[in-house]
Amino acid sequence: MTTTLIPSADTRTIVTGGRRVRRRPGWRDIVPWALLILAVAASVLPFFWVLRTALSTNSALASHSASLLPAEFSLGAFQRVFGLQSVEEAMAQGGSGAAIDFWDYLGNSAVFATVTTVSAVFFSSMAAYAFSRLHWRGRDKVFGLFLATVLVPPIFTALPNFLLVRNLHLIDTMLGLVLPYLFMTPFAIFFLRQFFLGMPREVEEAAMIDGAGHARIFFQIVLPNAAAPVATLLLLTFMTQWNEYFWPLLVSGDNTRVLTVGLGVFKAQSPQGAPDWSGLMAATLVSALPVIVLFAIFGKRIVNNIGFTGSK
Repeated sequence: MTTTLIPSADTRTIVTGGRRVRRRPGWRDIVPWALLILAVAASVLPFFWVLRTALSTNSALASHSASLLPAEFSLGAFQRVFGLQSVEEAMAQGGSGAAIDFWDYLGNSAVFATVTTVSAVFFSSMAAYAFSRLHWRGRDKVFGLFLATVLVPPIFTALPNFLLVRNLHLIDTMLGLVLPYLFMTPFAIFFLRQFFLGMPREVEEAAMIDGAGHARIFFQIVLPNAAAPVATLLLLTFMTQWNEYFWPLLVSGDNTRVLTVGLGVFKAQSPQGAPDWSGLMAATLVSALPVIVLFAIFGKRIVNNIGFTGSK
């Protein structure tokens, strides 16, 4: 009797005496799957708990704190977020009576994230082109020095930036809010530089022979060929800027308050002595929805492009 292992995707199938026998999964098969399931559960549980709280009423949360299902299912929290409930109706459902200018905060977040993302990626792509395709004295040393700024915590630059914005009288203005993020970022330059280094030079040399300058080569040759990594960087930067909290907290006011800061203010407004947890979770869920949708649509492409760029 002979036993043969069939080389296939399913390595648990063996042939014994001419018959196919499926080997029982051992601990080496079970443990990785168990760890994967635990990791997925740990990642999904916070989102599930936010949704469960958002679909509950505040008055029932304390008495049903251990329940996995919504406590007294209600859409009142989402109605409060979108301004569809009066103060009396909100307090009748256990709300704090606090108000949140959701649409104003959402618009400020959209403007802040979009402007800073487009500007930072544009200037970073030009810097990455200069560090990868142009030859000038001390290029690599300057790039190394610039890349070393990644090690500087953002809290160290917050105070100088705040003093500069204050002296320019830009507190509570959109320009003051976006100013520190308008230009290059070390990660974006490193990310695009790795891709630009792997691009062949033959097309650029042919364009130079035809009289094209560096600006034309950059806009008509390099950027179109780098559409995939640029799109990936746009998504990553947008998600980061959408979740930015500390700098908007320092310089924004009633006119330019973004959604992340607005949620903190909403939590602090508690006339009844307790935050409106259902409303807060509903607002958090709605504010995170654009980022979740973007990552769900383009997540695979982001991972593939990061791996491709890192292998250069």
